[in-house]
Amino acid sequence: MMPRVLIMTGDGAESLEVMYPYQRLREEGYTVDIAAPTKKVLQTVVHDFEPGFDTYTEKKGYRVEADVAFKDVDPDGYVGVVIPGGRAPEYIRNDPDFVRIVRHFFDREVPVAQLCHAPLALAAAGVLEGRRSSAYPALAPDLRAAGATFVDGAAVVDGHMVSARAWPDHPEWMRAFLKILKEKAPVATP
Repeated sequence: MMPRVLIMTGDGAESLEVMYPYQRLREEGYTVDIAAPTKKVLQTVVHDFEPGFDTYTEKKGYRVEADVAFKDVDPDGYVGVVIPGGRAPEYIRNDPDFVRIVRHFFDREVPVAQLCHAPLALAAAGVLEGRRSSAYPALAPDLRAAGATFVDGAAVVDGHMVSARAWPDHPEWMRAFLKILKEKAPVATP
């Protein structure tokens, strides 16, 4: 059986930030499960910039099946976790099972990839204190409030955690995450 990686997200997640790591990890030979507050079809969104707007706009994105509810996740079955951004981190952070799972991964130094608005959820889990993290730049004050140092970078590595600003950073972010993941949990080649 191939090593498993968990993507933790929900409705309103940024489409590219779910689909890109899902496909890249599968391409590298990992089995990937998508977890959400409930097992259902999730509606992702596309955030983009329009002339005349001071911030991003939101459009409907892909529909993605959540394989497992947070309450049913056994984190010992996973060698890594990805937490996409978008709006999902705003509410998944309030799920006690999300917090349980995240703390498990951080306590055991399991590889973590997170980007964009994911630090909102990680701050609620209490795992950012003393860390260096990238994020969507508007979240710099939130990172500081959580005791972290904001770094404006495409692939910020802090131990077992790799962070990035948003989907334009995908190549650097996923390259850095896969390097750490393959060192800790390589995929067996036939």
